[in-house]
Amino acid sequence: MKKTSTRFLSGFKNNSILFYCVLACTLLLMPGCVSTYMPNVPNVPMFTQKGELSAAGHITPKGNITFNTAYAVTDHFGVILNGSMLSSERRKRDFTHNLLEAGGGYFTTFGPNKNRILELYAGYGAGSSDRTEKDEHEDGTMHYKRMEANFSKYFVQANFTSKKKKSLKVFKHEFPLNYGTTLRASYVNMHDYKINNEPAKEEDNIFIEPIFYTRLTLNPSVQLQYTSGTTFGLKNRDDLTAAYSVFSLGFVINVGGKAK
Repeated sequence: MKKTSTRFLSGFKNNSILFYCVLACTLLLMPGCVSTYMPNVPNVPMFTQKGELSAAGHITPKGNITFNTAYAVTDHFGVILNGSMLSSERRKRDFTHNLLEAGGGYFTTFGPNKNRILELYAGYGAGSSDRTEKDEHEDGTMHYKRMEANFSKYFVQANFTSKKKKSLKVFKHEFPLNYGTTLRASYVNMHDYKINNEPAKEEDNIFIEPIFYTRLTLNPSVQLQYTSGTTFGLKNRDDLTAAYSVFSLGFVINVGGKAK
């Protein structure tokens, strides 16, 4: 028992160090960056057996709302459906973004107490982006640059979750904590790209996203989730860049299966 606790604390410490390194990189990359693509929160249903249903909602500080749903068709195969939307109007920039994607994949539990979950998913998505940059000249006139694009997206992701290793105690009540990591790779390709209603050069990019999440179990079916992570673009692009990170807060509801 002592060895198990030592291994967990060591692993948790390593994950914490990695998280702060990613956070530092994210803060360096964020200032002044914009992109026609904004990543959504990955779907992590944490399936353990056939018949489970998962639904989740998340929101980022920029106002991007993600909805995730999933269903375990068999004891090792699940399907996922994700959607996200953003509509923001600000003094210097208006931004509207929509994305819908679907996929499927494999899940399994392992470990001495079957309290670790591995999920592998792949899927396809499509969306649209409409961004208007506003620039006020010295004479008071406004200059507008509008960028409109549709895009397609192919993604693969691996989720690893460790369940109920620690608990948060509040007023003599214990709330189990689950920790996990997602590594997602996405290929995003523009089409019908226009700048100020004129055809523009279309771009593509490959995004690598290491993402970390912590879930606090409120009851056997409902969990509060905090998600953090960053995005790296493997290609040097002007408009389809890795400008946005994944920071969100949301709720996850699981029905059926083993207690989370």
